[in-house]
Amino acid sequence: MSWASQRVWLVLEGHRWLCRQCHRQFRERFPGVLKSQRSSEAFQQKVFRDHWDGINRSRVAARERIASATVERYCQYFLQRLAAERSRAPCPQVLGLDEHFFTRKHGYATTFCDLKNHSVYDVVLGRSQLALQSYLEHLEGREQVQLVCMDLASAYRALVRHYFPQARIVADRFHVIRMVNDHFLACWKQLHPEGPKNRGLLSLMRRHRYNLAFIQHQRLSAYLRQQPALESIYRFKQRLCYLLLEKGRNQKRCRDLASRFLRDIAALRCCGFAPLVALGNTLHAWREEIATMWRFSRNNAITEGFHNKMEVLSRQAYGFRNFNNYRLRVKVLCS
Repeated sequence: MSWASQRVWLVLEGHRWLCRQCHRQFRERFPGVLKSQRSSEAFQQKVFRDHWDGINRSRVAARERIASATVERYCQYFLQRLAAERSRAPCPQVLGLDEHFFTRKHGYATTFCDLKNHSVYDVVLGRSQLALQSYLEHLEGREQVQLVCMDLASAYRALVRHYFPQARIVADRFHVIRMVNDHFLACWKQLHPEGPKNRGLLSLMRRHRYNLAFIQHQRLSAYLRQQPALESIYRFKQRLCYLLLEKGRNQKRCRDLASRFLRDIAALRCCGFAPLVALGNTLHAWREEIATMWRFSRNNAITEGFHNKMEVLSRQAYGFRNFNNYRLRVKVLCS
């Protein structure tokens, strides 16, 4: 090695030694900076909280004079740490089960909600038995689930009966009453095709009678007097809805409600109108889950509310392509 090359090598080695010394002094001077990090833990947490509060990633990066990928890395670190603290809990005893749309490429996802503690337990991609089989087989504490609230989805009912053997299924009251109204409106369209085109009458037909003002009640009664067959069907629908709104009843009261409910189902299945016959068949297939509503006051409104929050998270992120990132944010921000 020539003398010039030796001088260059000595200069470079000295520069590296000075850099190591400065980096060591920098770490000793700022104890909050972890190894191999260029910023303190407090600064990273501040960036994470700003992004958590709804400020988009590029704006946080421009404000703090860091890269957008650095903001994402800080957020991923804290989200994973918070998710690890919550991942040790077993499956909740009162479970809400529902689906929501994720992306056109991946389809739907299933939400497992802790209805007792008002939090999202987990989100799993898919809604079929094949997609959820691996997750449910390894789900810790599923034998301890006592109550599962869900809408009238046959695929979910089969999953609950197979993987949650000790759980009782409660049909969601909102979905049951909405189904009754939808079939009634279809029957109304058959009897009087011009009636549903009137938006004022359509609004009155959908409501419960106790939600109508005096003038609205008079207007609806005047219309029903012109349609005698529709009036009897409307009164039957109102009685059925009042029956489905019962909740928190004792065992004796539930027996009386069950006998009335079975009579109404039999009347629907032999009425002669196709929409009402289909309604009677559906209610008959779900009679046990619907009757359980009278004993328990649980419903799936908490799960539906979290679905609205998930949509807000997707809009703030301008959509998700990676389901693991989406699941991580939902488990932390919805718990």
